[in-house]
Amino acid sequence: MDTFKKGKWNKAIDVRDFIALNFTPYDGDEGFLCEASERTKAVLAKAEESFEAERMAGGVLDIETKKISSILSWKAGYIYKEKELIFGLQTDKPLKRAVNPFGGIRMSETACKEYGYELDKSVVEAFKFRTTHNDGVFRVYSDEMKAVRSSGLITGLPDAYGRGRIIGDYRRVALYGMDYLIEQKIKDKAKLQAGAMSEESIRLIEEIHKQLSFMQELKAMALTYGDDISLPAKTAREAVQWLYYAYLGSIKEQNGAANSIGRISTFLDIYIERDIKNGILTESQAQEIIDDFVIKLRMVRHLRTHAYNDLFAGDPVWVTMAEAGMTTDNRHMVTKTAYRVLNTLYNLKPSAEPNITILWAEGLPENYKRFTAKVSIDTDSLQYENDDIMRKDFGDDYAIACCVSAMKVGKQMQYFGARCNLPKVLLTALNGGRDEVSGKAVAPKGKAFDEGELDYESVLKAYLSYASWTANLYVNTMNVIHFMHDKYAYERLMMSLHDTKVERLMAFGVSGLSVVADSLSAIKYAKVYAVKNEKGLISDFKIVGDFPKFGNDDERADEIAKFLVEDFYSKIKKVKAYRGAKHTLSVLTITSNVVYGKMTGATPCGRKAGEAFAPGANPMHGRDKCGALASLNSVAKLPYKCCKDGISNTFSVTPDALGKTENDRKDTLVTLLNGYFESGAHHLNVNVLNRETLIDAMENPKKYPGLTIRVSGYAVNFNKLTKEQQAEVIERTFHKRF
Repeated sequence: MDTFKKGKWNKAIDVRDFIALNFTPYDGDEGFLCEASERTKAVLAKAEESFEAERMAGGVLDIETKKISSILSWKAGYIYKEKELIFGLQTDKPLKRAVNPFGGIRMSETACKEYGYELDKSVVEAFKFRTTHNDGVFRVYSDEMKAVRSSGLITGLPDAYGRGRIIGDYRRVALYGMDYLIEQKIKDKAKLQAGAMSEESIRLIEEIHKQLSFMQELKAMALTYGDDISLPAKTAREAVQWLYYAYLGSIKEQNGAANSIGRISTFLDIYIERDIKNGILTESQAQEIIDDFVIKLRMVRHLRTHAYNDLFAGDPVWVTMAEAGMTTDNRHMVTKTAYRVLNTLYNLKPSAEPNITILWAEGLPENYKRFTAKVSIDTDSLQYENDDIMRKDFGDDYAIACCVSAMKVGKQMQYFGARCNLPKVLLTALNGGRDEVSGKAVAPKGKAFDEGELDYESVLKAYLSYASWTANLYVNTMNVIHFMHDKYAYERLMMSLHDTKVERLMAFGVSGLSVVADSLSAIKYAKVYAVKNEKGLISDFKIVGDFPKFGNDDERADEIAKFLVEDFYSKIKKVKAYRGAKHTLSVLTITSNVVYGKMTGATPCGRKAGEAFAPGANPMHGRDKCGALASLNSVAKLPYKCCKDGISNTFSVTPDALGKTENDRKDTLVTLLNGYFESGAHHLNVNVLNRETLIDAMENPKKYPGLTIRVSGYAVNFNKLTKEQQAEVIERTFHKRF
């Protein structure tokens, strides 16, 4: 500790100050990187044996059905104890899944049964006397909330599982040690106890009590591996290990979606470069530590139901790791460890996890930009987000939760909230409050539209009215969910690694944006005739004439898409959020665009009933006819100022479109990313491959065991998608020209 520059971080918990004072920007290229060591190869081989056994077992290798997962539920677990440098597994064996019923006991029972297991009677019996998050939610849900949930008008709600999307500041354990962190929490508790006992302060005091108990348990968990984390890390290996213990304890306790690991490489690089300078670590050893750490992150698993996996395909856990970016005083934050992290995609082969996110900025060094482009071209494993626009709101110590959502590390937490199905809102409006598939009343009764030509102004007015009603119900549904999650499934360890008085965000989302934009455009610029079925429901449409479509840099369609997100954001902001949370909005679907489409009838844009939506903010499949740049320009127009939970764009381009040589392709991709983000765009997944490769992989999966692709905000092993999801990916636009 004495070798580091001192500052505010010595007097209070301030990891950002420590980093700003001590990190070393790196402007060079990747020439210093080392290949995987023999030790790393041995550990990786053992891990791959487990991955293969998991595949052969149908996706789940083993489930422990007699224990409830918590920090101290398991004895120490190893992949290859004699060779490992970084220790720790979620359970006692690689890839064995744990049961965490606090979100909902029925979900745990169902998941066990679906994979041929039975949850032990003792666990089921114990939860007869305990209220789960799911129990609490459904005690309060109104009939309207249940109806929109069932119909898919609002879907993917985290009301039966851990909510996730909370990033603990795991770096604090390495920098300060647990004893200091515990001491500070005790002081915070005492200050609250000395003040007025309001409802909020009482709740916070109890939450700190829960945090403190799990902070002690984390120390005990580390001791099972022979490590005392009560004091700060002394070496680079310890810094990685201490940080990983904090993350590991958190995911033992919570099975929420997208328990991201944060922004850690610049922090860890400080320790690594110091040890290399002092002669106690070589470059090869530094890479070994990072390789071993990443292998552990690739082992993370949660027990999920088939229904969950339909929404969030590919068994993802979103261990999102944010890289690079700039400081607020205009220094780039690329370090050698930022390169080492990317090098794991070569040393350990491409993988969906961790979900590596490059915080792209104009001021990043050209060498690093070109290396990230090379990695994207070679592995299809990276996504990019615009640091220049996020830094204005979140400073220079934020990270990415789940797929694309920024938050200040240790300063902010998020209440995650799934998505509103905008095409169903439109169809519900056309059918006067009835679901277009079932015919059930799911919204207030209104005047259903007649068969025949649709009038744009009348349709828009009806849509906006039902969107207002939906937004109001959406916020209140979220308030119920997160009240109950705080009460019955509170993230004790994760929240202990936040400031006690944390700023809360509430993340809402929309799906099917391009479907509604194109539908309204069709009604406005062509002639669209509604067709009713035998139930008296509008179930199909006849389109006469052409119309502008989102994704072609056509202001007529793009302005409609922009208006839709601005309008919905303004509507959710009018409804007070739980615990004073700030409303944010995303245009993001994960892979649930397939499920959303299944639940949704035909739309006025010509999309057929049951057909998948486009992922995230993408144009509908095949409708972006004017080339890659036009497609990117349309998405870039969506305003980040009202979509601060993120605007996901998944971009697929053929290798030849980028150029004939490797250097040409890197140049083109860097130029594309620079231009896209300079225009104010937020996010880009990059896939560089041919459609024929995916078709072959679908038909011959054994030829492509490690094929990784970006989907909507995250990466996935292509073979882990269902045939239906694979087919949807293949149907997406593959740009062959600029």
